Amino acid sequence: MWRGWLGSGGFWGGGWRVGFRRDLAVLRRRDVRVFVSARFVSILGSTIAPVALVFAVLDVSDSASAVGIVLAARSIPNIVFMLIGGVIADRLPRHLVLVVANTVSGLTQGLAAALVLSGHATIWQLAAIEAVNGTAAAFVMPAMTGILPSIVDRAELPQANAIAGFARSAAMIGGGAVAGVIVGLTGPGIGLAVDGLSFLIGAFLLSRLTIPRIARTAGSVLTDLREGWSEFVSRQWVWVIVLAFGLLNLIFTACYQTLGPVIADRTFGRAGWGLVSACFGAGLVTSGVLMLRLRPRRPLRIGMLGMLLTVPVLLALALYPKTPVMAVSAFLLGVGFGIFGISWETALGQQVPIDKLSRVASYDMLGSFIAGPLGQLTVGYLAAAISAKAVELYGAGLFVLITVITLVVPSVWNLRRLDA
Repeated sequence: MWRGWLGSGGFWGGGWRVGFRRDLAVLRRRDVRVFVSARFVSILGSTIAPVALVFAVLDVSDSASAVGIVLAARSIPNIVFMLIGGVIADRLPRHLVLVVANTVSGLTQGLAAALVLSGHATIWQLAAIEAVNGTAAAFVMPAMTGILPSIVDRAELPQANAIAGFARSAAMIGGGAVAGVIVGLTGPGIGLAVDGLSFLIGAFLLSRLTIPRIARTAGSVLTDLREGWSEFVSRQWVWVIVLAFGLLNLIFTACYQTLGPVIADRTFGRAGWGLVSACFGAGLVTSGVLMLRLRPRRPLRIGMLGMLLTVPVLLALALYPKTPVMAVSAFLLGVGFGIFGISWETALGQQVPIDKLSRVASYDMLGSFIAGPLGQLTVGYLAAAISAKAVELYGAGLFVLITVITLVVPSVWNLRRLDA
């Protein structure tokens, strides 16, 4: 079984250093370096933003429900415009779509920072700004999925995804650490300003990409959506994973992203939550190094097993919300998320035609995130009714059940990497 997961060769074998250098050879491509740099800068700021935004809301209104409203204001338009984002990303040069979306996000986050720093921010203003950001993000995510498959060979895709994941993880470590310092010492307004600047730098870097033109047939938006849907439903492993993540993301957004900072604010503090975010990033970095060398033959198998590492952080929030325990569990969370993310991006990039990839990715993201706002909007009321501890414990149990059910689906368990 381990050979099936890890691929040929041992991780600690005598030739691992040579293999590691070979895996990094994809960085010789200029566009890979530019893309990885842009992703690093954007995610560095975006890692600061959730911490800064949540505590900015708590400064205005000390309420978990208010946090949920602002986060849902971003999530709902993100979901509504996701399919259109996939169509646009398959029709237009993907890097230019990213440039426009990043620019919009940078300017709006700058506005949010100005309101917070001036002391005039209100919940409805922050919600409106996040709605614009959510709309822009609906175009970012489908376009981002199609960049690496456009500039590297499919055989190189596992290494390229692992390197991009490593850069993302390193940015999250730096962002988490900076978030703790900024929010804990100077307040959330500076954090939002840094996020806005990072988006603008990312837009500049992305404008330097040269993406090969992809032959596309002319058609209506509805035709494009139907083609994307046909590709999506024709692969059982795709829609099974997406269905599962619709529920898993509901639990995660409610229990960790929304309720987690509220529990932290009342127990181990804002600076501690920043450290937790940094440890999450450290786990992502670790997963990037592992996946760069391991290259599992059955990516979805090890990816879904990695998602079980989410459970410790939910249990820690429920039973022992202290900084050391939260830091360790957040590290495990990052390892699990990184393993799944790299595995999933590799599976999609290898198995789905490049001219339809962004549309399939948009259906993936729509299904995966559609229930998130429900968790964000209701978790505050649910925690008030049955306690935050109970919400976290029920969430952990459901997370295990859904993951195990997904793993027993043969098409998920047995999907092989194409170059294995």
